[in-house]
Amino acid sequence: MQDDRRALPSVERLLQTEPLRSAAEQSPRTLAVEVARQELEHCREAIVAGNGAPTPEEIAARAAHALEESGQMSLGPVINATGVVIHTNLGRAPLPFEALEAIDSAASGYSNLEYDAAAGTRGSRQSHVEPLVRELTGAPAALVVNNNAAGVLLALAATAQDREVVISRGQLVEIGGSFRIPEILAASGARLVEVGTTNRTRIGDYERAIGPETAALMRVHASNFRTVGFTEEAALGELAALARAQDLLLIDDLGSGAIAALGDEPTPQASIEAGADIVCFSADKLLGGPQAGIVAGSEAAVGLMRAHPLARAVRIDKLSLAALEATLRLHRDPEGAVRDIPVLQMLATPRAQLEARAERLRAGIAAGAPSAGVRIVAAAGRAGGGSLPLLELDGPAVAVAAAHARPDELHARLRTGDPPIVARVQEDAVLLDPRTIAEVEIDFVVRGVVAALA
Repeated sequence: MQDDRRALPSVERLLQTEPLRSAAEQSPRTLAVEVARQELEHCREAIVAGNGAPTPEEIAARAAHALEESGQMSLGPVINATGVVIHTNLGRAPLPFEALEAIDSAASGYSNLEYDAAAGTRGSRQSHVEPLVRELTGAPAALVVNNNAAGVLLALAATAQDREVVISRGQLVEIGGSFRIPEILAASGARLVEVGTTNRTRIGDYERAIGPETAALMRVHASNFRTVGFTEEAALGELAALARAQDLLLIDDLGSGAIAALGDEPTPQASIEAGADIVCFSADKLLGGPQAGIVAGSEAAVGLMRAHPLARAVRIDKLSLAALEATLRLHRDPEGAVRDIPVLQMLATPRAQLEARAERLRAGIAAGAPSAGVRIVAAAGRAGGGSLPLLELDGPAVAVAAAHARPDELHARLRTGDPPIVARVQEDAVLLDPRTIAEVEIDFVVRGVVAALA
């Protein structure tokens, strides 16, 4: 064992052994030295465990691979073949072309982020999007932060800190990442007052809970699930009337944020019209924009949020702001929004177009891998992202079965390919859903699947 360890090459000799020498020429020397040391240490541990010593060439090959991987960006593109349109793990909404152009323009040099060029004075970053949010929602005032949870947190901290907020038990939901509404309420400094039951809460339940410490009534839209059967909830208009009568605020957390009418998703326009003082929703879900939280509401309520110290901690960055402005501008034309915003486009893709994509996938894979089982099957995609939970997006999918690999093994090869392809495994096959595969990605998917099958 001792002799095997002594037989290992030195770091300097390893750095002169191909293919590590070639790889090291493209990397900082300190990084190449560290990778070589780590690989030699792994070899020593393997020898102690009873394994033989590899040759210097084998060690150099492993070190070169590790060095090449260390130089690659961790965050990169993948192809979404799952049929889940707003896939949280895959970055939620893909941005429209106009938003990408806006990011490039804002990122490539200086910008008027907080500068009023006409007046020659300091400006507000909110001025780039507030008029658009007001126009699209009908709200007197608006504010944009870095995500919807931040918007809700800021709304509660600015209007109800150390006071009570009344909310239905059926709306104490958990959103992505195990974040729960009661925890956000607690973090804001507001005190939660639960009313009603899990499935039935009436306006009288809210009325009886109001006391001298009450600051607001709150509604939370259950955007990622639905309760059906023996259920009842107080209408938003009823809550608004009660809040006005008791001189309270009404906070409405919509979550998904559908500007356009989609299924049973409530819109911020309807909430403002019903009398909500603060409406919070996401920009990177059904709106189809970047990660951001949008707050629309009354001038008094939004003014309290603007003035709160937390507003600076959760403010939106310039690149997200640029993408959001471009996306909001697209929403001015409802028909154009469906055409130009990828999320809305995918949700509304005609069946004939999906069938044509599926056939291109099937034919390409079958031609490149004749021994594989490739067929078109019926499938159902999802909106995803905690939106439209009851909506099933029926359409075709391509089922691929390998002759000598289990479906999970084939999927693992696809996930680790270049580019990575993320699909669904269903029963005895890997499913590729054309709804979330762009036209320009089809050839990449065909090549990736054929390579994985080989």
